[in-house]
Amino acid sequence: MGKVLLVDDHPLFRQALQAVVAQAHPNLQIVEAQNLAEARGILGRERDIILVLLDLKMPDCGGFAGLVTLRADYPQAPIVIVSANEEPETINKAITFGAVGFIPKSSANSKIIKALSEILAGEVWVPEVLPVDDVPASVQSIASLSPPQLKILLGLKRGLLNKQIANEIGITEATVKSHMTIMFRKMGVSNRTQAVIAAGALEDKSH
Repeated sequence: MGKVLLVDDHPLFRQALQAVVAQAHPNLQIVEAQNLAEARGILGRERDIILVLLDLKMPDCGGFAGLVTLRADYPQAPIVIVSANEEPETINKAITFGAVGFIPKSSANSKIIKALSEILAGEVWVPEVLPVDDVPASVQSIASLSPPQLKILLGLKRGLLNKQIANEIGITEATVKSHMTIMFRKMGVSNRTQAVIAAGALEDKSH
């Protein structure tokens, strides 16, 4: 049927989650990654990943930056956030940034099984206690960016020059500037400094 990729830096949690997935869907093959870099390698090699279960709190994830970059680079693989943080703001951000579900780590096994079944059936799943919160305009604007624009924004956030971003993405510097013009307009900012400040919406500020 396909493979499920578990991305979490805690081996014991991966083991527990793997047992739950195997119990609910024994026909699915489970692949594990302990960080975002490893996950990217697996997604680049294996095209039959039908679902990614991603923790937000890994050292190389950068809050929601990990989610948006995986969504941009590997759109074929739906992503579910599995997190210890259950704050409504975090859940709303995750869904706005393109996750197809959000499963709290505190969930009972039966709840995780129900969530996975609904997600694999094509539904978006979030905890039923989630109140309807307004998603900040900054989050919505970043979510509206195209994959190249997201990569450029993340490059700016890391302090890269246009030339460095162009080399990293594999496009010309002129194309970077063209994308930035559109990106600034979508984000309602006028320069790279303002864009970097707005990109703070990608951070997960929970503790």
